[in-house]
Amino acid sequence: MSIISNTTDYFTGAVEELRHVRWATRKQAVRLSVITLIFTFATSMAYGLVDFILGRVVTVLLHFA
Repeated sequence: MSIISNTTDYFTGAVEELRHVRWATRKQAVRLSVITLIFTFATSMAYGLVDFILGRVVTVLLHFA
């Protein structure tokens, strides 16, 4: 098979698979986006707090050295 035939077959198959996809509704997409943003904010705050605490611990330990 030629490269053009392979490429055409690939894109035809990809479009066919996209027709089988069950897409989220607008309401579901908004809800999942809000959940993702909240989770991202909460984890970034938690990592920031851990970073702050560990930075303070290192500072205290370096003052003893």
